[in-house]
Amino acid sequence: MSGPGASAAAIQRHYDIGDEFYALWLDESRTYSCALWEGEEDLHAAQLRKIDWHLARCGAQGVRRLLDIGCGWGALLRRATERHGVAQAVGLTLSAAQQRLIEANGRPRVEARLEGWAEHRPGATYDAIVSIGAFEHFARLDQSPAEKLAGYRAFFTFCHEALAPGGRLSLQTITYENADRRDFSRFFAEHIFPESDLPHLTEIVSAAQGLFEIEQLRQDRAHYARTARAWLSRLKAQRAAAEALVGAETVERYKKYLGLLVLGFHAGTMNLARIGLRRLEKWR
Repeated sequence: MSGPGASAAAIQRHYDIGDEFYALWLDESRTYSCALWEGEEDLHAAQLRKIDWHLARCGAQGVRRLLDIGCGWGALLRRATERHGVAQAVGLTLSAAQQRLIEANGRPRVEARLEGWAEHRPGATYDAIVSIGAFEHFARLDQSPAEKLAGYRAFFTFCHEALAPGGRLSLQTITYENADRRDFSRFFAEHIFPESDLPHLTEIVSAAQGLFEIEQLRQDRAHYARTARAWLSRLKAQRAAAEALVGAETVERYKKYLGLLVLGFHAGTMNLARIGLRRLEKWR
């Protein structure tokens, strides 16, 4: 069970294509989400800035326990424990390849679990939660608007219950901007991210109402266009090595996918939301 959105099989279809393939065109931290750019810096610096932004938004400095929902290959878990003084960082992923790599690194204060948020049982509360690039998979195109919103509400309810009083959640997700689910790319739905759908910003706000207050919101679609251009450039430069790993057809599919990301964020069909939220206490 992975929650009301994409199944574990759908997630693994994308992320388990091969660690070596992604390593060719992601930065050295292997961060697979929109960077936070400043000036003429390189991709790696921009990715670390993004990670630090989210760790600051959720108040992670020196906390006892942090949860990363959709932890990828563990870049945020590593930075949280090595640079921000987090005593224990737990990551959730539905990708077996990602979980194996994190566990193989053997960091004593980092734990990766092969499970989704809906099945996670914390045991003890967390002081901070981060979720970057996972919210896009928390709904499906075949769900009704009410079902979609109920799934988002279930996610925020989980986070509220998993957080200690005063805890914070930092969230990053692609959103619809001047488009909606009727415009969702069939290519994306069939070949890149099956069983997934994007939220509208208003749906996030509605689903979190009464559970979290929004303390900070950034909309950074230009940052995602730049990130996707950097990924595409790196993939093209490593084309021969990539084809040797996954074949020419897969490489062409990813080139098309990254190119569509650049166009979508440039045109404003999609946006990139970074949201800092604080847990609200119940007063009744």
